[in-house]
Amino acid sequence: MTDYLALTLTPDQLASVSELALAHVGDAVFELLVRSELACAGSARVRDLHARTVARVTAPAQAALVAALLPHLTAEETAVYKRGRNAHTHQAPKSATPGQYARATGLETLFGWLWLTGRHARVSELYGLSRTELKKEKKKER
Repeated sequence: MTDYLALTLTPDQLASVSELALAHVGDAVFELLVRSELACAGSARVRDLHARTVARVTAPAQAALVAALLPHLTAEETAVYKRGRNAHTHQAPKSATPGQYARATGLETLFGWLWLTGRHARVSELYGLSRTELKKEKKKER
């Protein structure tokens, strides 16, 4: 039986997966991390959980995280991010600029790539770093 929570693709298998397919997986991984963090943070109404999740998984919110993460990425991770950022998406949503959408797609591509290479601990580490860096930036703004 295939363990879909622990898929680990070889480099050759991964090379055949498009950037947008990696972003598709990464979008789900990122949203699961956000949902898990919010659910474990304490009791909240489902409506509130949903609203807070949506606010953090939008392209503008993800694009803001990218700036905090870039200094922490390896050269290989940066290359994957750039492949996703430069992928030809058809249209950005109304809530995001094309630049924000491209950066968010790059982030999702990176998370999908890391997930499918079995680097789940690195996904968690980067997500945690992004949260820490974003909190620091918000404190500076005050």
